[in-house]
Amino acid sequence: MNDTRAAVRAAKQASLELATASAEDKDSALEAMALALDAGRAKVLKANAEDVSAAEADGLEGPMLKRLTVNDAKIDGMIAGIRDVASFADPVGHTMAAKELDDGLTLYQVSCPIGMIGVIFESRPDVVPQIMSLCLKSGNGVAFKGGREAVRTNRALFEILRDAASAHIPADAFVMLETRGDVDDILDMDDSIDLLIPRGSNAFVRHIQDSTRIPVLGHAAGICHVYVDSAADTDKALKVALDSKVQYPAVCNAAETLLVHRDIADAFLPRIAEKYSAEGVEMRCDSVALALMKGSVPASEEDWDTEYNDLVISVHVVDSAEDAIAFINTHGSHHTDAIVTEDKATAARFVSAVDSADVFVNASTRFADGYRYGKGAEVGISTNKIHSRGPVGMEGLMIYKYVLVGNGDIVADYASGAKHFTHRDVNRELEL
Repeated sequence: MNDTRAAVRAAKQASLELATASAEDKDSALEAMALALDAGRAKVLKANAEDVSAAEADGLEGPMLKRLTVNDAKIDGMIAGIRDVASFADPVGHTMAAKELDDGLTLYQVSCPIGMIGVIFESRPDVVPQIMSLCLKSGNGVAFKGGREAVRTNRALFEILRDAASAHIPADAFVMLETRGDVDDILDMDDSIDLLIPRGSNAFVRHIQDSTRIPVLGHAAGICHVYVDSAADTDKALKVALDSKVQYPAVCNAAETLLVHRDIADAFLPRIAEKYSAEGVEMRCDSVALALMKGSVPASEEDWDTEYNDLVISVHVVDSAEDAIAFINTHGSHHTDAIVTEDKATAARFVSAVDSADVFVNASTRFADGYRYGKGAEVGISTNKIHSRGPVGMEGLMIYKYVLVGNGDIVADYASGAKHFTHRDVNRELEL
């Protein structure tokens, strides 16, 4: 057995112990992690400076380099995220539902950890504290594999956090993998890893999804839209369209396509073009928008299916809200899409018909985020339609088991008709 497989299997065994840790011990571990990260800033920043220098020498692209860079503000955010997770109620052992099958025979649906999580990510060192804190609180083990561009930063963060937690919980449930072949090993470990969470580029996530038998939580692209309806308040539309694109263009919930109703195009497009130009946004437009947006360039067919992750936006004029919905469902990635309108019926139709994990009304697509949703932090964003969808927090790391409590009950009594099921829902917590 190679070292990677041995480390993951050991972490899997330790995760079984972590699953039974008390809420007090887990919260103590999280506070210890927050304090240690604050005290270990110099170690993290030094490691990150070395990673950034090496990445720049290797020609790492702008958006990836921005995600890689860690500063004091980012460390503050990491610490706040850990403490937010600590403030949540313990999700393990919660009775989700109870049903009386018969007098003295009760079936409970009880929350429990998924088990062993594999996290494979590129460029984002903040993934380590985010997911480690969520996994710890939810009783899951985790195997991290980051990209080589962040190897020093990831190692520094992991060592600080694991060592701090080890006084309170079985820290062997957390493992950091670093060698080039570790990804292939992880993808083949369906006997030990219960869920994979990839964080990275479209091509990277798609490769993970196509290369493993392990269930994968994630999304391959973030092609998000803002649709400005004919009944939009133009001042609101300007704010939403601008923020959705420029507030942080390198992330998956930034808008990549602006759709505008033909009836409002003359009033809206010149104004948003001026704002985009001031922010250095390249505007790739269809023929109608091209004539109304100063400084724009013609769009190609490929633009409607492109995630730029940069200060670039494609602009398309539509004849109706139904056309906008059809365009989004055809060209979008089912991630996050927004409508700006004052017409409640149109908003309701958009919300019900757009097939995306996040559908917003009069709000920026950039709100699609676990922290902004009040989840403390997120393990990722999912466009799946099973288990979890949208920004996924701690709830995405939980599953459930059925616990049946009886008194010597046997099926033969029910098969013979001597006893009969009541199947009555009851408001009752599991107590053993």
